[in-house]
Amino acid sequence: MEIFQTPNIDFVSKRRYAYIISLVMILIGAVSLIVHGGPNYGIDFKGGTSLVLRFQKSVTTPEIRNALASIGMGTSEIKNFGTRNEYLIYIAQQKGTSASEIAQNIEKAISQAFTENPFEVMKVDTVGPKVGRELRKAALLATLLSLLLILIYVGWRFEFIFSFGAVIALFHDVFITLGIFSLLNFEISLKEIAAFLTLVGYSLNDTIVVFDRIRENLKVLRNDDLPTIINRSVNQVLSRTIITGFTTFLVLVVLFVLGGEVIRGFSFAMLVGILVGTYSSVYVASPIVLEWQQRRGGKRELRMAKRKSH
Repeated sequence: MEIFQTPNIDFVSKRRYAYIISLVMILIGAVSLIVHGGPNYGIDFKGGTSLVLRFQKSVTTPEIRNALASIGMGTSEIKNFGTRNEYLIYIAQQKGTSASEIAQNIEKAISQAFTENPFEVMKVDTVGPKVGRELRKAALLATLLSLLLILIYVGWRFEFIFSFGAVIALFHDVFITLGIFSLLNFEISLKEIAAFLTLVGYSLNDTIVVFDRIRENLKVLRNDDLPTIINRSVNQVLSRTIITGFTTFLVLVVLFVLGGEVIRGFSFAMLVGILVGTYSSVYVASPIVLEWQQRRGGKRELRMAKRKSH
């Protein structure tokens, strides 16, 4: 299936503009992370107590906040969760107060404030600060380990500069997505870490498709230079890339709009990751290979270019 015949777009000549766009996005994200003091970690990573309450009648976030203000918890994080009358209340870890006491105090305060609006406690989760720190370390280790394994695999499958370009593109994707999360003050929990690892795999798949076509064309287009081969390769897989990205994007839009608060962060991370990952496979990974090889003698120094086609 093709939405158009193989185009002839000169992606390589526009790579400098792409570098500027990427650099600006990375800098904006970095500034946002510095201003906010790092990512906005959820309960999974910073510890605390969360309750999910389901009210029988309609209630608003300000009304719940006023009720919690009576016990000194008016600054707690409160957001709609799932259905219209379900709310998630998150309270940061407090010294000298156990999680069960915090939950009891919240239930008592809300019961007194909403005497004519009964509620049901759907879920209570508690994560200690020590466990939160361990989860942060584990999440970071999982991300770095996945990137290391990708570096090794792509280096073996193609050659080192290709693996370097792929990993730089993945760092680019994850950091820009993380920066957008910081700009919008979206919470990062284990679900979002799973989304980051998923988008690493998705972006890598796109990049590998382009690299594989470059490898084939290095054998077929033996009289062409590397910029021409890279342009030809990207154009040949462009239709496939757009169709795959668009269909995945549509599913994620539905999840983001209709999936509820539980998976909203996950679906948003994937939405951003799909766009940034598709962009990086064209304008980050391949141009890095080109820039490196132009300083080392072009395609003549690539092992793949020296292999005969069968």
